[in-house]
Amino acid sequence: MAFAHDTEVALVAAAALVNTAGRDGERLPDVAALEAFVRAYEWSGRREGSEAELRAVQRLRPRLRRVWEADEDEVVTVVNTLLRESHALPQLVRHDHWPYHLHATPADAPLATRMAVEAAMAFVDVVRDGQLDRLRICEAPDCDDVVVDLSKNRSKRFCDTSCGNRTAVSAYRARKAAARQ
Repeated sequence: MAFAHDTEVALVAAAALVNTAGRDGERLPDVAALEAFVRAYEWSGRREGSEAELRAVQRLRPRLRRVWEADEDEVVTVVNTLLRESHALPQLVRHDHWPYHLHATPADAPLATRMAVEAAMAFVDVVRDGQLDRLRICEAPDCDDVVVDLSKNRSKRFCDTSCGNRTAVSAYRARKAAARQ
């Protein structure tokens, strides 16, 4: 394992959130989709279930995406800004089925604030460990989703199986076509 469990969970959730703003369309179009996302990634704490909450979460995505595109100094600026704006105060907490782990906002903080701080805290670990290279953009030519490579050998290249399979099929077909010529 490259990082603590809660860090890995936060990184994966941050990538998933960023990827909801895909170039193929909005993947977080309404409050119901946000609710499903929150359930899928087990976000705890207060929820408004409102359009305002949805818009705040959607506005967070480009700020988080910047981490995948920036150099280390800019990543640190993004992370520090998110933590400062949110008045983050790290504390150990235990809830639901989770053992003690870090939260840096109260459970009643707005969802977008909790998401920003959870991501920022995870990015702190990535930067401190010198592992920004684990945050990548999908290598599929028709995809610009972000990837968190938690593999032991740092070999993850695609955001999901379908991008990897599509790229492999395309390469196979290109080889077959070249062999026929």
